[in-house]
Amino acid sequence: MIRILLILLALAGPAVAQVPDPSAPQSPSGAISTQDNRATDLAILSRISSILAQVPEFDGVRARVDAGIVTLIGEVTEQQTIARLESLLARVEGVVAIEDQVILSTDLGTRLVSVRDRFQSRMTAVIAGLPFMALGLAVGALIVLAGGWLSRRERTLSGIAPNPFIAGFLAQTIRLTAWIVALVVALDLMGARALLGTLLGAAGIFGLSLSFAARDTIEGFVATMLLSLRQPFNPNDLIEVNGLRGRVIRLTSRGTTLLTLDGNHIHIPNQIIYKAVLTNYTRNPERRFMVDLTIDPAADLGRARDVVLKALAGMDFVLKRPEPVAWLDAQGPDHVMIRAGGWVSQDGTDFDLARGEAFRLLRHALDTKGYLVPEPVHRIRLEQPEAEPARPLPAPRVPRMRVCQT
Repeated sequence: MIRILLILLALAGPAVAQVPDPSAPQSPSGAISTQDNRATDLAILSRISSILAQVPEFDGVRARVDAGIVTLIGEVTEQQTIARLESLLARVEGVVAIEDQVILSTDLGTRLVSVRDRFQSRMTAVIAGLPFMALGLAVGALIVLAGGWLSRRERTLSGIAPNPFIAGFLAQTIRLTAWIVALVVALDLMGARALLGTLLGAAGIFGLSLSFAARDTIEGFVATMLLSLRQPFNPNDLIEVNGLRGRVIRLTSRGTTLLTLDGNHIHIPNQIIYKAVLTNYTRNPERRFMVDLTIDPAADLGRARDVVLKALAGMDFVLKRPEPVAWLDAQGPDHVMIRAGGWVSQDGTDFDLARGEAFRLLRHALDTKGYLVPEPVHRIRLEQPEAEPARPLPAPRVPRMRVCQT
């Protein structure tokens, strides 16, 4: 909310910055006359001299006029004095151009006197504005207190926004709006409109730069707004998001906090929740559980299924409507699977406990009727290796005789 407000202020900041400054020097405007006479120059000089004589700040400035061109010479104590003088002389009729030869005074005593005069005038303005400052602070404090009191009216906010998350967000918006209105009203009563414009411009530039640097945060805030408006879940609802299951205990501008069935807290960013596939197990209180039961394929499968349906119908926590179901699912030559399901009301029954108790009772019912779990069958296959061809026996070695001649 704060970042969106800063973005809006950024759009308003340039408008405030574009307001023309009346103290800025202005150039003479209008057409230049083709007549050049001494009388016109004397009239212009007389008018400028009277202006300089009436303003104490211009005591050290003198003027010359020649062909409508005004030349200013002398010394002043502030640069703003020169700009103010040029803006005044530019409005005198007949002035063609202004040559500024005025310099800043280097006399230390004169400069100190000027600083003292400015300080005294500003202190006088501050003292005169103290009542307005007190009035602005008092009115701003009343607006803040009123906003805080209104944000704490839980019954009123609950009537406007039935969703507690939206009610909490509305309370925060009321408090923030009260602070902004209090600041604007207080500054206006104090007469600090220029300061207000400066703050708006600075806040706008800061908010615009911050919006580019915090895109993920803004995305999370927008996702929070959409989740609050669409309301896919309520407080204490059991939901599952991306394989994470838990009950919703808190929704903030950045994320949603889940309390898992194991008692752990999980904080998930809202932009992930908004984009992910969300399963709400609490929105519909009726929920069906499924259990798988294995029996011997040589047994009477029809009677085994009837035993399962009768056992489901006799369970107190299983609803009569919708009716329980059971069907055969052939898994292989060694066993057959019976898939059984029943509906329970999550308002007064724990789903996981009900599923576990149903499996125990169904297995007991089948075992009582003789439908036991088939024994595992193992087949062993013996293979004889092929006979290798007989190898020929090596020929016997015959000893060689040596004949000696004498």
